[in-house]
Amino acid sequence: MEDMQKMFQYIAGREDTLIMIWSRTEGWNTASHKCRVLKDADYTHLTLFDLEHWAHKDDQSTFRIFLSQLQDAIDGKPTSITGNEEKISVPVRLLSAEDTWVYHNINCWLERENESIVRMFVMTEPLDTQEIHRIHIAETFTSDRNPALVQKQAMEIIHAHPEMKFAVVQFDVAKFKMILADYGEKTASDMLNFFVATLKVLCNNYQVYSRLSADVFMIITPYTDEQSLYDLIELLDKHLLGYKGIQYRIVYGICYIGDLSRGLRQYGDAAAMARQSIKNNSLQKVAFFQNDLKKNISADKFIEDNMKKALENREFVMYLQPKCNIPDGKVIGAEALVRWIMPGHGIVPPNDFVPVFEKNGFIIKMDQYIWEEACKLIRKWMDAGITPLPISINVSRRHLSNTSFVDVLEQLVTKYEIPREFLEIEITETVGESGIAESMTRLKECGYTLLMDDFGSGYSSLNTLKDTQFDVIKIDRSFLNDFVSSGRGKKIVEHTIGMAKDIGLGMVAEGVENKEQAEFLQNCGCTTAQGFYYARPMPAEEFNEKYIVNS
Repeated sequence: MEDMQKMFQYIAGREDTLIMIWSRTEGWNTASHKCRVLKDADYTHLTLFDLEHWAHKDDQSTFRIFLSQLQDAIDGKPTSITGNEEKISVPVRLLSAEDTWVYHNINCWLERENESIVRMFVMTEPLDTQEIHRIHIAETFTSDRNPALVQKQAMEIIHAHPEMKFAVVQFDVAKFKMILADYGEKTASDMLNFFVATLKVLCNNYQVYSRLSADVFMIITPYTDEQSLYDLIELLDKHLLGYKGIQYRIVYGICYIGDLSRGLRQYGDAAAMARQSIKNNSLQKVAFFQNDLKKNISADKFIEDNMKKALENREFVMYLQPKCNIPDGKVIGAEALVRWIMPGHGIVPPNDFVPVFEKNGFIIKMDQYIWEEACKLIRKWMDAGITPLPISINVSRRHLSNTSFVDVLEQLVTKYEIPREFLEIEITETVGESGIAESMTRLKECGYTLLMDDFGSGYSSLNTLKDTQFDVIKIDRSFLNDFVSSGRGKKIVEHTIGMAKDIGLGMVAEGVENKEQAEFLQNCGCTTAQGFYYARPMPAEEFNEKYIVNS
């Protein structure tokens, strides 16, 4: 630090360099009163924090964040300025006395006692042409235009520090398209530029950051243990969330860097897999890459690669699960379900492909396909002179953003000339789901019977019954299984069923697996059930033969 003071004394008085000194006991002192760095500045009372007034508008966000971090360090608050750093810097364009913008490096040397900053030397130093050129090159790290340059810089740092462990942290804004739609392109773009400005300050000399695409960012960072990576994420959340009061969530994927014989790209891809695996999980914001995750991603890709061909080849098959009258066991309806029977692979479990379809939107086409299969079967019964049993079809949440799916249903009903009373609609009501009220109103106006699916699963609750447009609620199997195991739970189920009946709602219990459950439900006043106790889902042909033709 003595050498630094000698240097300050040597350059003091230079007109292109501004020197400031801060101490915890004496505050700020501007040492170079004869300089002419800033336009119309009063150097006698100037502090580092005042320089924001002279900073170029495109550099102000970065400089403001830098000052915030520095102030937190002075105040002893958590910050990206680690305890062993002696110097921190930020390049900023300042308005000169000649009324031109001049690039300066603002260098701050920190003196500590017991890990607290007690003194600081600040020097604004004009950059030469070559240094300015390096800044422009560094700015390419904030876009996807030169990923090779990003990897080159990261590899140089990793090879220069073999004693350090490194990881890739990739993150993006969950449902960024909604921000675009709600706030407009300019605000969304400004927010992402704010992210870039923040990363310029938060990332130290050992970290390389990059903007990979619209809202996807990556940091290659050293770490000591898993907790140090969580600390980095908390730091990022602290400074990146809440831009201009906008509410959004950032999702992170992390992959540890190991063998570099194949380069860094594989670790970036792995971090992306981890990030994407939790995009639709509002309860989780961080995922670490695991080997089995790659298997899951590969399985999802296999499903997506084959889904369109499967629809064309009619590999999706409508299964029906009977709905039964509990007192006499008579079948009084059915729920249409989907099974994927892939040649050479057998049945693909719905739990494997339905979440993938819901994520990528293909669920809309598959739903419409099953709706039409149900309409065809009802028409077939009518043509045979058989009074149809009502078939309930599922409307996935993907449809609920607008009411256009109701037009599809109406076209099918008209095409096959079937009464709407035989085509019931099952919807899982999700709190706050955009468009659900309008969709239900249209369905009711058209004359459809509406069933609330998965009641008691966490999506719907007693509060949803107050003003509901549903005609029937379906008790979820988990609600039934969890509550009938205790006396208090049975009372809750009993009163829920009684309350629903009192306000005029029908009731169907899902997942009934034994005689005791069926008798309990009947005693509570619920007389309709479906589940393995009565019948498993079966192909429509088998259902037709077992319950229609031979009944």
